[in-house]
Amino acid sequence: MTGRLIYLIGPSGAGKDSLLHFAREHVAGTLVLFAHRYITRETGHNENHIALTREEFAARSAQGLFALEWSSHELHYGIGIEIDAWLARGCTVVVNGSRAYLERALKHYPHLEVVHIHAAPHILAARLSARGRETQEQVAARLARQAPFTLPDGAHLTHIDNSGSLEQAGEAFVDVLKNFARAQQAHQPTPAVRAGGESVK
Repeated sequence: MTGRLIYLIGPSGAGKDSLLHFAREHVAGTLVLFAHRYITRETGHNENHIALTREEFAARSAQGLFALEWSSHELHYGIGIEIDAWLARGCTVVVNGSRAYLERALKHYPHLEVVHIHAAPHILAARLSARGRETQEQVAARLARQAPFTLPDGAHLTHIDNSGSLEQAGEAFVDVLKNFARAQQAHQPTPAVRAGGESVK
């Protein structure tokens, strides 16, 4: 594979979906592509996800249609095998991943780049409450069981603090993606060119 896989992680409430939405608008037209997540629940605001029933998810999994898949909080998540075609074309591919699944993801994509989004605890609590999916007790329990993040050996990591404004963290995330994409393109072979400027593949 010649592309670069960016594996975005962070605790619930860190604002990953909002940052992904911001970044998609600011790198449109480039070779940075954002993978859908397939999830066994309805999608929410700003989520670049596709909702599947448990039966639909199981059928796709059985056919090997997920490049990555994991389970969390009784839900199933998958990243489609289309990302392998994108990587083969030299694209920079962004996936919204899972911290718990990172070590296994590295076995499939050992050169992936990890971008960790984090925020202050009181910010996480406020955002989780605002989503309205859980009671205050459930939010507190979710925050209490979040284990400290540890990076597997050999992985590369970029931290982005999203405790402040979306624009500030979003611009930092966009800069990271553009830097990865530029570095990736710098290592791609220059295509031969015919007279008249048409590229030869």
